[in-house]
Amino acid sequence: MQTVKTLQMLRTALAQLRGNTGTRIALVPTMGALHEGHLTLVRSAREMANHVVASIFVNPKQFGPNEDLDAYPRQLAADAALLEAEGVALLWAPDAEAMYPPGFATNVSVASVSEGLCGAARPGHFDGVATVVCKLFNQVAPDLALFGEKDFQQLAVIRAMARDLDLTRPHVDSIIGVPTVREADGLAMSSRNRYLSPDQRVAAATLPRAMQAAVRAIESGADVSSTLAGLQAEILGAGFGSVDYATLADSRSLASLAALGPEPARLLVAARIGGTRLIDNLPISAR
Repeated sequence: MQTVKTLQMLRTALAQLRGNTGTRIALVPTMGALHEGHLTLVRSAREMANHVVASIFVNPKQFGPNEDLDAYPRQLAADAALLEAEGVALLWAPDAEAMYPPGFATNVSVASVSEGLCGAARPGHFDGVATVVCKLFNQVAPDLALFGEKDFQQLAVIRAMARDLDLTRPHVDSIIGVPTVREADGLAMSSRNRYLSPDQRVAAATLPRAMQAAVRAIESGADVSSTLAGLQAEILGAGFGSVDYATLADSRSLASLAALGPEPARLLVAARIGGTRLIDNLPISAR
């Protein structure tokens, strides 16, 4: 695996990878601190493309002033070893100045799907996501890109951006969502799980269990509003300090739904335990 840290090195390495016409390149963007969820993305990418390019960049533009940018784990050597073991061909690992050179003044903002949910709790976050992912798409020009469904609103924002800007490398239909990878007790894998104390980690497993019960209830015809209220009460009763949101939403627009309809829906939850904010989501079958 080759690791590159400048845009010129990236372009040279990509030209060598592409070689003959017909070579397919998949991009797996990450912020590092890799876990099994990221490696699952890489394995899926290897099945779909000739070569996998991974990126590691802790993007300052998607962190708010009171968020954990400085504390976010950085372990490039260990992450690179994991990626190499999974058969990644190229690691793009720029620093902040390479990604945002002096004088950088452009912002990509996606309305509608970036508003509400995590967008309400983290103002400007999805502008930072859209901006950096747009740059990564332009830098790598992949045939396809893979993202975890755990960050479901992020995936919706990226797809909307690609659709609205008529991106072709990758085209919106080649932005692949990979199902959430979970721990044995159901908790969605996340780099932020490491912030949980042992007691908090046990309590956190209530979140996916309560969500699964809510999904079953809604699919069985239970009232959505009362089901969501019960879900929040169970999460808070398990030791969470607050629930930012627990909502049923349309899978594409993320518009809130008062009842299950004919289109695919998603149950999305964000809750805080101690100083850690956990997010999760589950699909709900349409009627």
